[in-house]
Amino acid sequence: MDPASSHRLAARHQPHHDGSARYVGDLAPRLGQHVDLLVRVPAGQDVERVFLRSVPDGEPHFTAAAVDRVEDTGTIWWRAALEMVNPEMNYRFWLHTPDGGRWLTAAGLHDHDLPDATDFRLTTHPAPPAWAADAVVYQIFPDRYHRSGDAPLAAWARPADWDTPLRTGDAEALQQMYGGDLWGVVRKIDHIQRLGATVIYLTPFFEGRSNHRYDAVSFDRVDPALGGDEALIALTAEAHRRGIKVIGDITLNHSGDRHDWFRTAQADPASPEAGFYFFGEGGPEDYATFLGVRTLPTFDHRSAELRRRLYEGPDSVIAKYLGAPFHLDGWRVDVAQMAGRRGDVELNHLVATTTAATVRAANPDAVLLAEHQHDASLALAGDGWQGTMSYAGFTRPVWSWLVEKHDQKDFWAVPGPIPDYDAARVRATMTAFGAALPWRSRAHNLTLLDSHDTARFRTFAGPDRQLLGAALLFTLPGIPMVFSGDEVGVLGEGLEEGRKPFPWDESAWDQHTWRTYRDLVRLRRGHSALTGGGLRWLLAEGDVLLFEREDERERILVQISRADHPPVAGEWHATHLLGGPQLVPGRDLPCEGPAVHVWSVAR
Repeated sequence: MDPASSHRLAARHQPHHDGSARYVGDLAPRLGQHVDLLVRVPAGQDVERVFLRSVPDGEPHFTAAAVDRVEDTGTIWWRAALEMVNPEMNYRFWLHTPDGGRWLTAAGLHDHDLPDATDFRLTTHPAPPAWAADAVVYQIFPDRYHRSGDAPLAAWARPADWDTPLRTGDAEALQQMYGGDLWGVVRKIDHIQRLGATVIYLTPFFEGRSNHRYDAVSFDRVDPALGGDEALIALTAEAHRRGIKVIGDITLNHSGDRHDWFRTAQADPASPEAGFYFFGEGGPEDYATFLGVRTLPTFDHRSAELRRRLYEGPDSVIAKYLGAPFHLDGWRVDVAQMAGRRGDVELNHLVATTTAATVRAANPDAVLLAEHQHDASLALAGDGWQGTMSYAGFTRPVWSWLVEKHDQKDFWAVPGPIPDYDAARVRATMTAFGAALPWRSRAHNLTLLDSHDTARFRTFAGPDRQLLGAALLFTLPGIPMVFSGDEVGVLGEGLEEGRKPFPWDESAWDQHTWRTYRDLVRLRRGHSALTGGGLRWLLAEGDVLLFEREDERERILVQISRADHPPVAGEWHATHLLGGPQLVPGRDLPCEGPAVHVWSVAR
């Protein structure tokens, strides 16, 4: 065994707790309940005693842990009970050693004190629906998925044939319409089922004045150009018949400037609708907008009537589409980090918690996800969004490690080119953002390589590295989301180019990519450790990431190599699930790249 390789896997022999079900007796506890917490201490660690530190009612409290069991390998499992004194409890562990001790927090093992922001977190707030834990989401931009021909375009649209090049860089690009509709999704739902996805996520289906429809002119109806209400009802019914969920997309931050509410507000300053928006002293044309876009006036959530109509109570838009006859299975909320925020108005928490309460009342089995571009820890700490789109904690570090073209002018609005990360920086970034969240929220974040709001990952990473990114997508914690077309190799240099119509001629597909995505979906859905297991990083160095996912039933070992790298000494009896070969102790792990290897480890 190579001593250098062995040393690099020191993380495998460190104490561990990650907040997952393997270590937490109940991830959805009640107020006042005592929850058993476990810490695994491998043989050879000089840990004499373990203490649980919690902060009930704001005051630090230490509880001595007891030995729960000792494995044949010498690994000791310590157990302590956390009392859920408050709806949200943070905790950490103090490991007493001859040289003083170590703190074990969600940020890892440390020989110095850390702020409470790095603590593990457990909440008594209602849990996401059970089906979300093993979901695989397929995102559809309706205008570009499939055209049935049964829904006429609006008069303002600029019609395009399915193979017409995309317009970019001018105002007319947003009016270019290819005619995809919800009837088209119904007709091509077989493709989604062949992929193995379990959830369809539709970008907005409300009538708008653009191809993206985030500029709604009404929330009362499904866009006739998508087939109207009848098409959405038919889609959810057919999806449910096949065991597939459907979630919608809505912005609670703004409407379109042609929305009936906004037009009433401009025409009548005394109307209730005038309180739905921020108007200045300059009259009806002096109004606040989303990022300066004049067609997107911003909502003022101080209006109780706006809240009632949009997201509060059984008569709201949010509730309407979760019940009969539409039967949506949840919502994704656009730019959720901005909703309710403007200047000295700070109602974002109210928007989130009120929406969540409405969702639960309308459909207790529905999910509520949100868009968030950066640190979502405060948004996910309370009784609001159940998960967010993990741009900061997943997408950005994966791009930074795997893309081969780093020459973009900016990267998700950050000036300069795409950063060039090694594996250590990927792990550090993912750990930092993951440590700020309750495990339950982290496990319900949408992880994604790209979306309707980005260029296509494949364009910058290339075909081989796209599959490495996909492997991370399906093996790391979170709900994996595939943007329609990624699975067959669609390219796109920018946001508009990334929204190309789906190529239904299978001769144009990258068949290797298509097969690999289906294999990865099957792998994900076939192993409980990948859907509900914890995460332990074993190696993150240069061109290789190595980690374990584990629950009570199984342990999965994953190695992602972006290029050839020094060999890593193996310590496992393991059966290959993807990529081969079998592993035995003392046998080096494969060191060629780019490559993906997944094993089931004997326990």
